[in-house]
Amino acid sequence: MVTRLPSLNWLRVFEAAARTESFARAAAQLNMSAAAVSQQVKALETQLGTPLFHRHAHAVTLTEAGRAYLPSVRQSLLRLETATTGLFGKSREQRLFVQSVLLFAHGLLARGVPAFQAAHPQINLALSTGNMVADFANQFTDLQIVFGNPALFGAEGDRLMGEVLYPVATPEIAAQITAVSDLLDYTLIEVSTHRASWPHLFEHLRLPHGQARYFFADNSLLAAELAAQGGGIALARAPASDLAMCRAGLVPCLPDIRVPGQEAYHLVYPDRGALRPAARAFRTWVMDFVGDDVVAQQPT
Repeated sequence: MVTRLPSLNWLRVFEAAARTESFARAAAQLNMSAAAVSQQVKALETQLGTPLFHRHAHAVTLTEAGRAYLPSVRQSLLRLETATTGLFGKSREQRLFVQSVLLFAHGLLARGVPAFQAAHPQINLALSTGNMVADFANQFTDLQIVFGNPALFGAEGDRLMGEVLYPVATPEIAAQITAVSDLLDYTLIEVSTHRASWPHLFEHLRLPHGQARYFFADNSLLAAELAAQGGGIALARAPASDLAMCRAGLVPCLPDIRVPGQEAYHLVYPDRGALRPAARAFRTWVMDFVGDDVVAQQPT
């Protein structure tokens, strides 16, 4: 039974090790030795009575207890940092935690974040990804970029952009597709986390699809790689999937087919009025980014 609060230093070390997944990298960030980081983590585990990390040869990963504990630790440290800054002056660096759907982060944010960091060097951005609704639950973040119904994720939010669906495959397979019905001759790679998928495309095109053969994947990056290996036909989800499809060497099967998706990407947060300055800066930037740069590049 824990009878007193853990040391603040132990919690800082735990958060850094969890974020970097390495005692050595955490030590470098905290100006400590790796041995000291390991000792402080061990002291915290001893007080709590449970392991927080799985130790590997060159990395560490959180145990189930560690994953459950991390959001509360991050929130507490951030609140303390915010209160200190507010009462005693501006800090030189502002921490910002953003979580994004994997496809959006990979295809869009990765391209734009360097410009955001250059424009806001005082903001230390930590970007993490998720894919399922459960990935976004009980996570401490300032902002989340989600796909689908925003009410499932946050109290308030902003619509960022929609998507356009079209079939893609290797050039060899795409050359064999001359009519929509030809798609049914191949395995169709379905992303199970999306509501708008192959059935939505077929309904839009008024094509019966009862005999379609599906292979289920849980994200579009995996679907693109499966298609690249000749495993079937994937659905592009422009513009977020453009980079993944291009790198996989996939091409449109039927260039004239472009079907609007049913859902959209949203930026969500608990309370717009309570957003910290760093979060407000990111909100302004990402809305301008998708509005001026990304949306203009969507296929027509």
